[in-house]
Amino acid sequence: MYDIKPPARHGCLLHLLILWPMLIIFTANNNFAEAQSISAKNKKNLPAVKLSAPEAVQELLTTYFKLPDEPLVDEMAVSAFLHRARQEISELLATEAYFTPAVTLLDRRSQKQGDIQVKVDPGPRTQVTEVNIVFQGDLVNDQPKQRKRMKQLRANWSLKIGQPFRSSDWEEAKAALLSDITDRDYAAAYIVESQAVVDPTNKSAKLAITLDSGPVFYFGELEITGLERYDSSLISNFTPFRTGEPYRRDLLHAFQLALQNVPHFNSISVSINPDILLHKAAPVQVVITETKSQRIAFGAGFSSNNGARGEINFRNYNFLDRAWDMYSTLRLEQKRQTFLTGIDTLPNKNNFQYSLRGSFQMTDIENLKTRNQKISFTRSYKTRKVQRQLSLNWQREEKQPSGGINQTNQALVLDWQWRYHQVDDPLHIRRGNVTEVRIGGGSQHVSSGQDFIRTYASHQSWWPIGKRDVFFLRGEAGFTLAESRFGIPQEYLFRAGGIHSVRGYNFLSLGIREGNAVVGGRALATGTLEYNRWFTQNWGAALFADIGSAADSWQKFDPSIGYGAGVRWRSPAGPLALDLARAHETGTVRLHFSMAVAF
Repeated sequence: MYDIKPPARHGCLLHLLILWPMLIIFTANNNFAEAQSISAKNKKNLPAVKLSAPEAVQELLTTYFKLPDEPLVDEMAVSAFLHRARQEISELLATEAYFTPAVTLLDRRSQKQGDIQVKVDPGPRTQVTEVNIVFQGDLVNDQPKQRKRMKQLRANWSLKIGQPFRSSDWEEAKAALLSDITDRDYAAAYIVESQAVVDPTNKSAKLAITLDSGPVFYFGELEITGLERYDSSLISNFTPFRTGEPYRRDLLHAFQLALQNVPHFNSISVSINPDILLHKAAPVQVVITETKSQRIAFGAGFSSNNGARGEINFRNYNFLDRAWDMYSTLRLEQKRQTFLTGIDTLPNKNNFQYSLRGSFQMTDIENLKTRNQKISFTRSYKTRKVQRQLSLNWQREEKQPSGGINQTNQALVLDWQWRYHQVDDPLHIRRGNVTEVRIGGGSQHVSSGQDFIRTYASHQSWWPIGKRDVFFLRGEAGFTLAESRFGIPQEYLFRAGGIHSVRGYNFLSLGIREGNAVVGGRALATGTLEYNRWFTQNWGAALFADIGSAADSWQKFDPSIGYGAGVRWRSPAGPLALDLARAHETGTVRLHFSMAVAF
């Protein structure tokens, strides 16, 4: 028998087989670590990529073209980046009428600048060389009115010969032209075809557009959907056009705005049926959603004029099932407490609205306490820009000045008010005007303590400055013609100071001294200059100066001056102002602030 043993080298081979994978992993890890070290070291030495372009397109490319985040490590990466750059930059420049750009990479390492430069030559800019606008439909009838309108439409075309051809401008010009045609008469106008032939070699763009006006549309009957609780007259009384009148978009828009102001509705949609078969009497479609007929709301707020405030409101939009608006409000402020109740009818076909109101109010401002009971009956006329009202007011006032003589005054006053407002945005005004004139008076012979006539006028203007800023101007003046101020309720006299008056002074602290109190005088004049600088869409700052006062006569009038700066915030509920103002005469500094939150 033979005893066979494996050679020693077989054992070595077995050990090598076991250790070999570990050796490979160890070597690979060492090589990978060394490669990472070399790569990191090389990346530091790799050139950065920079953009070089003429000033005319530099901002566009810097904003919208993304340079590599990492250095270009090899020729393959350079080639891929150059391909992307040419494609994206060409598309960007085409939006600005550059259709033949040249994009190259310049390796500037040999020149010791140490970077790779993307050089952009936008090439010549393509301009509009021809515009051909063709009309079809009723608009081409050979009538002076139509010829004049076609001439005006062509004159209003925005992308004119000689201007750069941008695709966005081309689309906007077509949309504007179609909007101009459909603005009146032709509700179903449409673009038949449009074409822009761009010749980059000759730097020219030839534009052609054909529009069909269709027939003239006329307003038909109202088609109301969603009305359940109220009569259709609630809608028809606000109609600014008559059946059979030619279609006008602005009248349709005014109709919708008027209905949106009616508290009985949650949502309103007004449109015309553009079916050309119905053009002689196109139905006006009104889709509404009614609000709940009764509502209770709570509110809270704070004002540097009257302090903290809490209130509760109740409204019934269908009082006595006649769609009358009945409301009651209890408002408790630190310096003023008010209870108000009233009934408003809806405007009739002649746009007249009637109101009956009663109120009780107590105030304690500048050491003057008052108790006032008031009843008024008002007839109002309202349009989108103008409001007129004539009212008959009776009130009884108990006046208690600290350190002065208590009085009880009453007056029956016939009061006329006119107000005009035209602003671009009711909450955040940048451009507009608001003017108000008011005249009222009473007689000793008819339930008044003294003969008097009160006159008042105010004006506010807003002017936009640049893209965001606003300059604001305000002025007001008033005078009460009477033998003296005694016997006249404070509502028909004047005091000044506080927000919306002369900042730097307490609310209603500028007036006549009676004992330790400040009471109203017969003369008033105040004014404001204010510049609002908006740093963002919603946040800004203001510089302002106010001047004015109240006195018992113009001979005794001595205006006070206040000035300062403030912070502005465009909140969802409207503008908020926080102002720090200095009174020039006394040197005192006051903070003026107002904010209201409804919940």
